[in-house]
Amino acid sequence: MLLLADTISRLRIHWNKRPLTEADFFKLCRKHKVTVTEMPLKVSGFYYCAMGRHFIAIDSRLSPQKKLFVMFHEFAHFLLHAPSGAATANYHGIGKRTRIEIEADSFALCALMPLAWVESGRFAELAADAGYDEDLTQQRLAVYELHCL
Repeated sequence: MLLLADTISRLRIHWNKRPLTEADFFKLCRKHKVTVTEMPLKVSGFYYCAMGRHFIAIDSRLSPQKKLFVMFHEFAHFLLHAPSGAATANYHGIGKRTRIEIEADSFALCALMPLAWVESGRFAELAADAGYDEDLTQQRLAVYELHCL
């Protein structure tokens, strides 16, 4: 996880320091030339690479909080797991909970609910005020307990 944190710190977006926004997501995608499409999907979202180009698709029907989580989850696949340009795809919520899915979830959770929230003693309140459900809140606490991130 420390190597991941080093990779992420090079983004210079204050990951895990402040809650990242949809504007931050789109800024990152523009900077890294990742094309984003929002449309009704049967899955929450997916990242794919074809002919050396990178794409993220997001289900347009998601709640704002779930959508933001999926956006950063899929961006994590690009950032942490992108191939050299060979065709690939990663679908959010489909298949086993592999190491790369756990890493993408951890990236997204820390992007949305920064370390200062967790350590504030008011984490549940801050997360609830931001609209995050109990499941995401518990997942974020688990990342903190496991990695101190």
